[in-house]
Amino acid sequence: MDVLACPYDKTFPLTLIVLREREYPERKYEWSKKPFCEEYCALKNVNIKNHPNPQELPCEECIKKEVVDGVLYCPKCGRWYPIKEEIPILLPDELRNREEDKAFLDAIKDQLLKVSPELGGKILKEGKPINLSTQ
Repeated sequence: MDVLACPYDKTFPLTLIVLREREYPERKYEWSKKPFCEEYCALKNVNIKNHPNPQELPCEECIKKEVVDGVLYCPKCGRWYPIKEEIPILLPDELRNREEDKAFLDAIKDQLLKVSPELGGKILKEGKPINLSTQ
């Protein structure tokens, strides 16, 4: 999340909605510098430069987590991007598969609304480049 920006308008950070995550307890934080991320801590949803004590951020906890399924959302342009099997897919509109995107939204709609009711509803009804209101 520390390096992901909207491919269209370069908005950073993107909003992360985690639908399913996997824990890797065997992973250890092995870097001498803390925090590891330079700009944004997605685990705590905070810009690192605005944190009163960045050394207290839970990097040891974060390194053990992977988002398996989720959505990245650009609050500026309203585009959403799927995360499938731990891979964020940030393709421009013209390279996206509309059928796959619609099927993805349809498959996650209930969980998306449960995890993030307001933003999930917005993505499902108004999200770009496709939403469930689009025919």
